[in-house]
Amino acid sequence: MTKAELKDFLDAKVWEYNHPKFLEDDPLQVPHRFIQKEDIEISAFLTATIAWGNRKSIINNASRLMELLDNAPYGFVRHHTEDDLGKLAPFVHRTFNGSDLGYFVTSLKNIYTNHGGLEDVFTQHQTADSMQGAISHFKEVFFELVHEPRTTKHISDPNKGSAAKRINMFLRWMVRDNSTGVDFGLWKGIDPAKLSCPLDVHSGNVARKLKLLKRKQNDAKALQELDKSLRKLDATDPVKYDFALFGLGVFEKF
Repeated sequence: MTKAELKDFLDAKVWEYNHPKFLEDDPLQVPHRFIQKEDIEISAFLTATIAWGNRKSIINNASRLMELLDNAPYGFVRHHTEDDLGKLAPFVHRTFNGSDLGYFVTSLKNIYTNHGGLEDVFTQHQTADSMQGAISHFKEVFFELVHEPRTTKHISDPNKGSAAKRINMFLRWMVRDNSTGVDFGLWKGIDPAKLSCPLDVHSGNVARKLKLLKRKQNDAKALQELDKSLRKLDATDPVKYDFALFGLGVFEKF
């Protein structure tokens, strides 16, 4: 395909998958259950954190997680007690357990109390053309409290070579416009042009087949390469192609 043909092909796939029907089988449906900004961003952050493995399992466990937070994540984060944290202990999703969840809730309280909230942390530390440095800084802020070393593996760091798939997905949810009713467009201080595609096995394999990506590993260097390719197709909203790459890989077995 020529560059123009590739763009037309991918734009058509974006139109097909960037649609509310996409939410029927996607973890993004969980934060869509909330209305208040802080409830949405906290539920989205926690859902994205456990978004690996079977999607049905992710949705079920994210729903269970919201139940443990009394279906009021912001209120729980701000006002929880030690006894409340104890009630989170039974939670488990793959390697993310109740101890991890307890720290995440505690750290989120610190972020909303002392750092202006999730949006402020990411917005204040963005660079001119990327969110990857902001993700790395976010991890520093997130783990500034006393924590178990094992818990740090649940937040990726681009500065250590990670593609940070789940955080980049969370940022897509928060920043991209909500004109189609899929992403939220809540965070106005970040330009969608700076977002990176959530790179995983599916999107990476499709990107390679379409010659958008050459690097074999799905790491930070591969993400930079994919960013460059997607920004040539749409400099203002490159991460919209996540819908195309994901849809082609998961639904169409491209």
